[in-house]
Amino acid sequence: MAQIVVLPHHELCPDGAVIEAPAGKSVCDALLENDIDIEHACEKSCACTTCHVIVREGFDSLNEAEEKEEDLLDKAWGLEANSRLSCQAIVGSEDLVVEIPKYTINHASEKH
Repeated sequence: MAQIVVLPHHELCPDGAVIEAPAGKSVCDALLENDIDIEHACEKSCACTTCHVIVREGFDSLNEAEEKEEDLLDKAWGLEANSRLSCQAIVGSEDLVVEIPKYTINHASEKH
């Protein structure tokens, strides 16, 4: 079981959070199961970038990004070298620190 430290996000997780996630689970699923309502407009099918996260620690413990994910990440707001789509990033055995970017490219969020 790995620990995921979620850095504070002004809307989704104002105080930050520390959650547990089993190896083999996507970061997106782990966040959603712990009431951190990260956007996932394509229903986790690797067809958008709304679940983009920046992995501040533990990046190398995640599975490798496939070409489709890499191509989509080029469109993500706030892209960094350690960015991943949380629906495709599979938790390994190491702890993670993730940051949810302030914005997404989704112009029609159901929450606004």
